[in-house]
Amino acid sequence: MDKEFLEQFDSLVTKYTELLLGADQEHLKKEVEIWMLYNHMAKSMPSLVKHWNGQFPEAKQQIVGMISEIKKLNDFQKQKTK
Repeated sequence: MDKEFLEQFDSLVTKYTELLLGADQEHLKKEVEIWMLYNHMAKSMPSLVKHWNGQFPEAKQQIVGMISEIKKLNDFQKQKTK
């Protein structure tokens, strides 16, 4: 992948994060990236994710926390835009 593509894709993720959460801070963007990838893997390979969750329960709890924070911020963002 070339640098230009990576920058362009990064701008897409940044805008997605901003629209989803109302902010595009770097740590939020990283959490959204993890959430999107985890969600996709859980849907496409649930057995793999279930195995990983069992192997790394602390990491699973971190993901649960990220998902909870994303949901909370998204709900707040939705209320702001009504």
